[in-house]
Amino acid sequence: MTPITEKGTILYVEDNADNRTLVRRILLSENYRLLEATDAHHALKLLETATPDLILMDINMPDMDGYTLTAKIRAMPGFEHIPILALTANVMRGDKEKTLQAGCDGYIQKPIDFDELLTEVEKFLARRTNA
Repeated sequence: MTPITEKGTILYVEDNADNRTLVRRILLSENYRLLEATDAHHALKLLETATPDLILMDINMPDMDGYTLTAKIRAMPGFEHIPILALTANVMRGDKEKTLQAGCDGYIQKPIDFDELLTEVEKFLARRTNA
């Protein structure tokens, strides 16, 4: 029997436990390795010792929002080209553009559509392996 290999490591930054549980189930069922951070400070601590292949970023978090955290990550040596996908309930006109201008590479609206999430994750990870 062939062992199941991981498709890549994803850091998910999300303060809402229910959202983390949902995304965890989706990604683990597809053989991704998942690192989870409950806030921006926790994410920065994890990034001291881990280099994920992709980051899923909640935008609305206490203390430091996803826009600010994205800018901090982009400024870290070695993290400039890691894809960052925003998972956000910010769906008003201009929110997608603001998210992309802040340094995110993609934008997924909440509530999360399972198929869209997996499609976007696979698309950005494929770019990494084909680069």
